[in-house]
Amino acid sequence: MYMRRLFLLSLALPLLHGCFAVVAGGAVTGANVVHDRRSFGRVLEDRNLQLSVVDKINRDKELVRDNNHVKVVVYDGVMLLCGQLRSAELKQRVQGIAESFEGVTRLVNDIEVTDAPQGFWRRRQDNAQSARVKTALLDITSMPGFDPTRINVTAAHGVVYLMGLVTHEEDEAATEIARNVSGVDKVVKVFEYTD
Repeated sequence: MYMRRLFLLSLALPLLHGCFAVVAGGAVTGANVVHDRRSFGRVLEDRNLQLSVVDKINRDKELVRDNNHVKVVVYDGVMLLCGQLRSAELKQRVQGIAESFEGVTRLVNDIEVTDAPQGFWRRRQDNAQSARVKTALLDITSMPGFDPTRINVTAAHGVVYLMGLVTHEEDEAATEIARNVSGVDKVVKVFEYTD
């Protein structure tokens, strides 16, 4: 039994590692699984759901042309959709895709509709913004047991989204830090609470 689990784990870890670069705002790296409050099975379910939705969105040519851009993040069954699309119809189409998958316990569709979605370089700035907020969370040292790797940070066009299983105290501390990072226009909390 132990060898079987070890074998399955060895098969799953490369999948997790390979997915990290594919999906912006991914919640899991191999090392973070140990610190995650979700079960290993839940982590895999979330990752599979996220990749499946991203794949279906990417197959719709209208959704991926003309700088349309959607980020999909799943954490403990909660799915966040953010980014920019050119029409309300496309936003509804993405929501329909997301809702067609089982395992979504809550859907947050915060996709912005705009005539001029931001291009490649702005999306790179969003990635850098996510990294700055993640780094700033390391400053929370006065809270016993706080682990910043338990908070998923995703940035899209100046908005920072915070996800994870946290206490209300962790929520307040992380939100305050994120609000004070240069370039953050708004913080949206998509937390689930443990207390």
